[in-house]
Amino acid sequence: MKLRLLGTGGFHPTDCRHTLCLMIPECGIVLDAGTAMYRVGRFAETPHLDIFLSHAHLDHVVGLTYLPDVAREHPLGRITVHGLPDKLHALDEHLFAGDLFAEKPECEFRPLAEEVALPQQGRLTHFPLAHQGGSVGYRLDWPGSSMAYVTDTTASPDADYRQHIAGVDLLVHECYHNDDRADLAAQTGHSSITAVAQLARSAGVGRLVLVHVNPLADAANPLDLAAARAIFPATEVGEDLMVVEF
Repeated sequence: MKLRLLGTGGFHPTDCRHTLCLMIPECGIVLDAGTAMYRVGRFAETPHLDIFLSHAHLDHVVGLTYLPDVAREHPLGRITVHGLPDKLHALDEHLFAGDLFAEKPECEFRPLAEEVALPQQGRLTHFPLAHQGGSVGYRLDWPGSSMAYVTDTTASPDADYRQHIAGVDLLVHECYHNDDRADLAAQTGHSSITAVAQLARSAGVGRLVLVHVNPLADAANPLDLAAARAIFPATEVGEDLMVVEF
């Protein structure tokens, strides 16, 4: 499987990073719909899209308003947006309110099922995360490969969601701050680098890719990779348009 990181930043876009949007083109799967959503049409390989939202904060959903152009660039017969029922209701009522957006794109809002069947004999499950307003993480499994996506939560070696990500080949996890701002990360429902690395090690994952980085951090070196790799050597910082095989 190949995961394309279309956007890897948090909160707002910068000259180097758009906000979170990840894609598995061969399966038509999109994880979150940040400002990088406009890139989906360029890489789409299927006549459908299944978009799975972690939560409804604007930096993760504003890209849903770009769907008309995505569908013009790559014709789509079906677009399904999966999320928690209250988050989908909020999007329908507010993001697509007539005074904010002229017309809701042609897509179906579908409440998250306990398990979702994916192409190529895959399956997707979700699990709760602690974040303001509530959020979910995702685990995707195929015969011979697996990944988890966790954003907008505070990591720890014994996090409640560790059991859901245990043993995955690839963990894509948010990391908004370095350790000098670990307290601020916890206060705002985000993660700092040592805690994420410790979690990856304790969960026995194969590879860790860090996303949802602070847009105000140094663009060239937003995170202290040396600190993370001292704990979990197979750690990388995700970059926009990077392809990760798992």
